Amino acid sequence: MSNEIVQWRRQFVEDGVICVRNALDPASLRMAEEAFNWSLENPGPYASEFPGTAAAPSRFYQDLLNPRACEVYEPMLQASSAPDLIAELWNAPEVWFFYEQVFLKEGGESRRTPWHQDSSYLPIEGARLAVMWISFEPLARADSLEFIRGSHRGSLYDGSRFDPNDDTAPLYGTLPRLPDIERQRTHYEIISWATEPGDVIVFHPRMLHGGAPTHAGRRRRTLSLRFFGDDAVFASRPGNLGAPDGEAESRLADIRLGLREGQPFRHPRFPQVRPRRSL
Repeated sequence: MSNEIVQWRRQFVEDGVICVRNALDPASLRMAEEAFNWSLENPGPYASEFPGTAAAPSRFYQDLLNPRACEVYEPMLQASSAPDLIAELWNAPEVWFFYEQVFLKEGGESRRTPWHQDSSYLPIEGARLAVMWISFEPLARADSLEFIRGSHRGSLYDGSRFDPNDDTAPLYGTLPRLPDIERQRTHYEIISWATEPGDVIVFHPRMLHGGAPTHAGRRRRTLSLRFFGDDAVFASRPGNLGAPDGEAESRLADIRLGLREGQPFRHPRFPQVRPRRSL
């Protein structure tokens, strides 16, 4: 085992995020970009435009959990080097693909992605959870994704409504409200990296993170791939549906999971991509 892999594993556990240079070989990067383009050309039912502000009115588009995405993303991931990195990071051979999310910021000044934790929205917990963030444009550190070091080991906050007038406006009202990190940046240990195409940032979904705006003459195309491992379990969230017997049940978008608190997180919609299998 290389010293680099040992460092990745330690940093992922302690800091909650790593940046891996040249993680995707040219073929894997090309396939990821083709999958991203497919998502743009085939918007799903949850595609949306985030509202801008007077100072940052330009386009901020996202799509995720397209019900047709596995037709494209599962074969891509079976052939890609991306899940191999996740298996190495976890030191575990089994990797499941959770879902895709695409982001497009273009057309001038666009708003920041508000500080938030992905876990606030997702009914899943475990140490072996990872979000792989891929940018198809070179990014300066000031234009990249930002993280609060070690925040995956702290509180789980309420989700952000992505309200253009208040980034901390709560989604549920039952979890602790998000701190106003952007107005108190000096109070936090914020980390980020400049990246080139082929580099990836991998983080635990409980990490507090936010995305930089884009500026005139630039665009940012990013693809997030979410994975889970063999220790992933169902975890109730305020947005879950109640089952008839009063126990926790959930839907993720329109996928009824039919799981109870603490049960292994498995569903036919989320394919296993490592070890590789024949399609």
